Amino acid sequence: MQSRRATFRSRWLPYVLLAPQLLVTFVFFLWPAGQAVRQSFLREDPFGLSTRFVGLDNYTRLLQDPGYLNSFQVTLVFSVSVAALSIGLALLLAVSADRVIRGHRSYTTLLVWPYAVAPAVAGVLWWFMFNPTIGILPYLLDGLGYDWNDRLKAGDAMILVVLASAWKQVSYNFLFFLAGLQAIPQSLREAAAIDGAGPVKRFVTIVFPLLSPTTFFLLVVNVTYTMFETFAVIDATTGGGPAQATNILVYKVYQDGFIGLNLGSSAAQSVVLMGIVMALTFIQFRFIERRVQY
Repeated sequence: MQSRRATFRSRWLPYVLLAPQLLVTFVFFLWPAGQAVRQSFLREDPFGLSTRFVGLDNYTRLLQDPGYLNSFQVTLVFSVSVAALSIGLALLLAVSADRVIRGHRSYTTLLVWPYAVAPAVAGVLWWFMFNPTIGILPYLLDGLGYDWNDRLKAGDAMILVVLASAWKQVSYNFLFFLAGLQAIPQSLREAAAIDGAGPVKRFVTIVFPLLSPTTFFLLVVNVTYTMFETFAVIDATTGGGPAQATNILVYKVYQDGFIGLNLGSSAAQSVVLMGIVMALTFIQFRFIERRVQY
């Protein structure tokens, strides 16, 4: 069945309909991105009274800054941990929900609810649960002989922000995995079961390979999520501490630009971060394009 092509009475009507979206894109993305690129080549005082062109000096200083290189390492550990935890847990929940016959809509609704929680609220929620003074989880861990303190221990702080960020993203991943599971023909699983394949073998040899495009898509989306949308989680829980142990790239941009008022360095960091996300998006686009061709 061939899709019908939309026609407009006026040749200007499509442009009028696109104008609001194009305006929003220009004002909130293209113009700020252009300003960040321009400022990355400048050195400005905090009050904007003097500006000097320094070329690539801001980028050179970044590569020589131990604090920035540490943020790269922290971001790598944080991104991999959040992506692995949220994707793995979402896949487990999706497989479980897909097997439920009665009440599957209720299970799905309950599992989707956390996605409606704002990142800052999610951070505060987990901060309260893991607070060394009033939190219930440190009390339980103390009974097991472990002294939890995310304010002093770098490992505890990283675990806290990873759990809070992954919990917020599990619902998003769950929806995609559940849709992918329901799109797999049941006849394939039944044929494998007739051949004697158990549930685990059916999942490894049939289900998971068919979910590979969805998994790769979610991997890119989750890595992008950890680089931008987790700012509120970090700010509400650890503030980048202790000792810069949770100071990811996007939070360092905020600290250097809004607190330290080092506008040139902050702009250069924004450009580098934007370049990383654009590269990931390009890889994802090429992967989807190749899948469509095959």
